Amino acid sequence: MTPQLWFGLASLAGWVLVVGAARVVRGPFYARFAGVILFIHSTVTVSLFPLFADAWPVVAYLQATVFAHFLSLVWARSRSLAWRVLVSIPACFFAAGSILALPWAVIAAVGFEPWVPWLPYALAGVGVVQSLWTREEEIDVLLDGSIVEIDGVRRHPRGKPNGVRPLRIVQLSDPHIGPFMSSERLARICRRAVERDPDLILLTGDFLTMESQADPSLLVRALAPLRPAAGRTFACFGNHDHEAPELVRHALESAGVKLLVDEEAVVETPAGPVQILGMDFAWRARRDRMAALCERFPRRADHLRVVLLHDPGAFRHLPEGHGDIVFSGHTHGGQVGLVSLGLSWTFLSGLSSMPDHGLWARGRDRLYVHRGTGHYGFPLRLGVPAERSLVNLYWPGSRTG
Repeated sequence: MTPQLWFGLASLAGWVLVVGAARVVRGPFYARFAGVILFIHSTVTVSLFPLFADAWPVVAYLQATVFAHFLSLVWARSRSLAWRVLVSIPACFFAAGSILALPWAVIAAVGFEPWVPWLPYALAGVGVVQSLWTREEEIDVLLDGSIVEIDGVRRHPRGKPNGVRPLRIVQLSDPHIGPFMSSERLARICRRAVERDPDLILLTGDFLTMESQADPSLLVRALAPLRPAAGRTFACFGNHDHEAPELVRHALESAGVKLLVDEEAVVETPAGPVQILGMDFAWRARRDRMAALCERFPRRADHLRVVLLHDPGAFRHLPEGHGDIVFSGHTHGGQVGLVSLGLSWTFLSGLSSMPDHGLWARGRDRLYVHRGTGHYGFPLRLGVPAERSLVNLYWPGSRTG
């Protein structure tokens, strides 16, 4: 029996074990999800195995981590640092590399030797680094009141400072406590957000993953450093927050964060008065829900109107003229793309018209899409770094300074 056949049979046994346990313990949805992902991953790795036969102990170890990681999610809970370092992160690296290597596997399957077969895994290695490290940024955004005449939403230049005192905002979005975002790492990010002394800290949802929902103390500890900024810290729900809403609500309340679920808050800042409207996440009837909310909370005169809206895809449903600036997340910046090279293209923008990152415009309304503090879904970031930015927001009603 050849090594490739042994590797294939072992992978088949791992697939049966994970999918079977998932079906019995967690139900059909996770069983189908794990089954599809592991089938694609195993097909690629078995096809490419002969090209990496000399390194078979490393390949076998990485393959084992993938099945161990997916099996651990059957009993989802936060894992130790040792588990994350030895199992979860290597598993995410190898699974992401295999997804990227799918074209190479197809070439190998039809009898040709693919060019540079290690390249997808080298890219996945870069993705591991980008998923674990984020640099701080400072971004200037000018709200000049100009009207963008276009049918839909488009990218918009940020503009330059205009001499007034900016509204200083730190946004945190999509931390997704899990293998790459421990509660300790998120606590450091929150502590640094307060140390930058912004006028507002805005949290636009998706705090947890399936692993971190089992321990309510994780998010409480992670958000605790925000307490000194109580009164100027506001949040909205993301889609994943509806999986454990009371857990998220309790953690935000413990940290002194005001959660706005289809509610408004009015706050006086050094740059002037701000009206904040927090919109709940919803899949259906978004246009009607958003219109009703804007009618219930009309614009306040001489206030900057800020909207917290987790999903930027819903921006097009906002009644025109009701969002001087909308802060969103959800997309993780597109997660895979060429942003690290100074280009705006991402995999998401290549497949859809959904706003993925940066500043967008429709009429007088503006949308800022945060690239995300963490990530979820595709195992790694690649070419789209996480965001830790301070936004200097210049608007006509701002006080001079």
